[in-house]
Amino acid sequence: MDLIAHGVGGAKDLPLPAEYAIAGACAALAISFMVLALAWRTPRYSSREAGTAVPTLGAIVDSTWFRGVVRGLGFAFFVYVAFAAVFGRDLQINPVFGVFYVWLWVGIVPMSLFFGKFYKAISPVRTINLALAKLTGGDPDVGLRQYPERLGHWPAALTLFAFVWFELVYPFNAELGPVRLWCAVYVAVMLVGGAVFGNRFFEHADPFEVFSTLVSHLSVWGRNTADELILVNPMQNLARLPAVPGLLAVASVLLGSTAFDSYKGSNSWTLFIQDVPDGLRNTVNMVALIGFIVLVGVLFAVATMLTGIKQGHRRTDLPSAFAHSLVPILVGYTIAHYLSYLVEYGQQTLIFLSDPRSDGSNYLGTADWEINYWLSYHPTFLALTKVFGVIIGHVVAVVAAHDRAIELLPKRHQLTGQLSMLVVMVGFTIAGLALLFSS
Repeated sequence: MDLIAHGVGGAKDLPLPAEYAIAGACAALAISFMVLALAWRTPRYSSREAGTAVPTLGAIVDSTWFRGVVRGLGFAFFVYVAFAAVFGRDLQINPVFGVFYVWLWVGIVPMSLFFGKFYKAISPVRTINLALAKLTGGDPDVGLRQYPERLGHWPAALTLFAFVWFELVYPFNAELGPVRLWCAVYVAVMLVGGAVFGNRFFEHADPFEVFSTLVSHLSVWGRNTADELILVNPMQNLARLPAVPGLLAVASVLLGSTAFDSYKGSNSWTLFIQDVPDGLRNTVNMVALIGFIVLVGVLFAVATMLTGIKQGHRRTDLPSAFAHSLVPILVGYTIAHYLSYLVEYGQQTLIFLSDPRSDGSNYLGTADWEINYWLSYHPTFLALTKVFGVIIGHVVAVVAAHDRAIELLPKRHQLTGQLSMLVVMVGFTIAGLALLFSS
């Protein structure tokens, strides 16, 4: 069952010399930075109005009936999976595990890239909160109190950590009872927060919605200041990600946990953890997970603050202002570490969904389907896709950071101020590829 929780294809999928991949990645970053330094002297993504309105599609997407259909389908799927969680058996063939660890957690990335704020549109807790508000005559957007802006995304950082701790550290994460409990607590906390603070709480505290929203800023779908649906350059969309408090913490949890997940599969960690007494292994895993997360956050924060700053601005605001550049790295790491897992175990989950009670049923007609292992049968293609996922993610991050530096930093620091960030991103690249090849 460990495969269900965090099965990541590693070195066996990568028939490439690690040193060549790492050297090529570092060269790509260095060349990208030099080209940007010479040819990119003014900010290109600071405009808030860039994009092309799509009024016909926007009218459909924003219509009450369309939103109702999408939300209804999302809630129906939630009820179906909840049925499997309550009445299904505690076996590997229960679809709850695949939906929770694969479709929900990993699938958020491609769905948000393709469709924008995907989870927000189907969120079951938003649907329940809307229904409760209608029953009581309230407004789901308005709670009993105003959400404190100073909290920003810090609640999401905590709830995201609760998920990655459960996935990567908790020893009984492959049992149905704990998964049910985690989901029940998640729903309860979200509903209480929604009742107190309205829908603003979900925007800042729901781990899946915040994760989805971050990734959606690399999609072609955005909104202008008039809240109209627009087609927009993904880089422009990324630059619009609000620099709210806790944004770096969220990105650090996501990146650090992915790195730790990969490191857990390496030979060095496996040999080390085997020598740790059984009673201390969970504690050691917890400390290591926190260490990876803190390391990512501290390195990035220090790198962004090692520069000059315009008069009237605070150096401590720079980590949040540049945190959007971590989103492409996160997407690249997800592709690199979870691609084959998502594609192949994702198909297995669809097969299992036909039998929610694990009694041989075939409700959806998918029980007899077979998994297509095309990716595993083409290791060179898979290897190149994973390596290029890491490299392209970092190159896009360098572009995003450079554009923000041109916008925020004094002229004399616009290039030198980025050197520390470039060093950190090169370090992230080396570490990401090293972990990919070692796991």
